[in-house]
Amino acid sequence: MNITQEATEVRDLPYDVFARACPSRGTLEHVTGRWGALTLGALHEGSLRFNELRRRVDGVSEKMLSQTLHALERDGLVRRDAQPTNPPRVDYELTVLGRAVAERLITLIEFVEGRMDDVLEARRRYDETRQDGPSKPA
Repeated sequence: MNITQEATEVRDLPYDVFARACPSRGTLEHVTGRWGALTLGALHEGSLRFNELRRRVDGVSEKMLSQTLHALERDGLVRRDAQPTNPPRVDYELTVLGRAVAERLITLIEFVEGRMDDVLEARRRYDETRQDGPSKPA
């Protein structure tokens, strides 16, 4: 038995995100990817239309936001509500499952924002120890 199998048995879960073929891995990627996390965080504030969401998630392209919303909708985290009006109105909101995920993400987001002074200081110290100067942002 390997470590992954042992961890799954200890947690007594039918899924194991550390296993290559586990479907939970894809959902985790959708939730924790840059645009997924920011989209869920923005929708935690309430229902938004596509362009409102795009403005809230500064820097996301229309194509990436569309792909992100499709993935989150497929995973059951976001609901798309198309109104039969002229022009058409489409709102996006979190499902019950999406709200539970977003609440956990918001806790992480608030933690990271609250500790950014520590992170920036750590980066400064790290960069000072490198001979080739400051590292380039990813």
